[in-house]
Amino acid sequence: MNQTFQKIVGGVLAVTALMGLSACGSKPEDNKAEGKTYKVGIVQFVDDASLNQIEAAIEAELDAKATELGVTFDYTLYNGPTLNQIGAELVGKGVDLIVPIATPAVKIMQSATEDTEIPIVFSAVSDPVGAGIVDSLDAPGGRITGTSDALNTKGLLAQNPDTKTVGLLYSKSEDSSKQPIEDAKAYLEGKGIRCVEKTGTTTDEVTSAVDALIAEKVDAVFTPTDNTIMTAELAIYEKFLNAKIPQYCGADSFALNGAFVGYGVDYTKLGTITADMVVQVLVDGKDPATLPVTTFDNGIAMINTESCTALGYDLTAVKQAFDGKCSSVLETTTQQNFD
Repeated sequence: MNQTFQKIVGGVLAVTALMGLSACGSKPEDNKAEGKTYKVGIVQFVDDASLNQIEAAIEAELDAKATELGVTFDYTLYNGPTLNQIGAELVGKGVDLIVPIATPAVKIMQSATEDTEIPIVFSAVSDPVGAGIVDSLDAPGGRITGTSDALNTKGLLAQNPDTKTVGLLYSKSEDSSKQPIEDAKAYLEGKGIRCVEKTGTTTDEVTSAVDALIAEKVDAVFTPTDNTIMTAELAIYEKFLNAKIPQYCGADSFALNGAFVGYGVDYTKLGTITADMVVQVLVDGKDPATLPVTTFDNGIAMINTESCTALGYDLTAVKQAFDGKCSSVLETTTQQNFD
């Protein structure tokens, strides 16, 4: 296996563990919120394995906290693409809080509620400051805070001269992809490694981009936490396998849909912490303006064993390459969704 690119991706995608936002404590005996019902709108940008994983974890944690605290979270899931209509509907219903998942959903919900006092707790925004969603990670400002799945690209390593060309596959329409792509590109080019950028905004365009990367004979491909590519993953992963090109991605759910390795934030944990922040705002009365955005500094490497075999790699060697670079190294096979 190309040991260099494992190390490169270990740096490009090294995003890991929780920076210290704890969940709400046990139910106090004088809990004034007991018996209350909170209406929550959960808005998911697209239907894909990554966002489904987050949304399921949010629901599970809200249910658990409801039992623990003696309250009710009356949540409803809304799925795009009619995000503006969804925003208007949630405002009309007078929900107590909105949980948008992924940057496009967050920005539209933020705009839809600008003349209201409805708080927002977002999930899976890679660059909330750069996207203009919050003033800063420590002091978000306004009515909004949440969780970020930002990728840390500062520790990139490139030690094997055999890696000459890296493909960067992403969507220009995804704000979440801009910073990790810029960081990866700057580092790789600084090491004399050629980068080939290909983009797409639909599955057909992404498929054409993959064909172009294969024609360029790239040694490996990097995809950040990009929902457009995630949606197309099941349609493209076999192309990379047939060409013997490993694809490294910024979330474990990519590996579930066929990519060789997904290395990044644990999306189940991210969803759980998002729900805990909802509880802090609704039940504990925390102000989103001063409740810091939660980021993560440890995560998981998810290796697709079927793709590993198809590429001709030794699974034990692959696992050893990621050992120590994340909280856990896991295995999966190609499926449609997480259980």
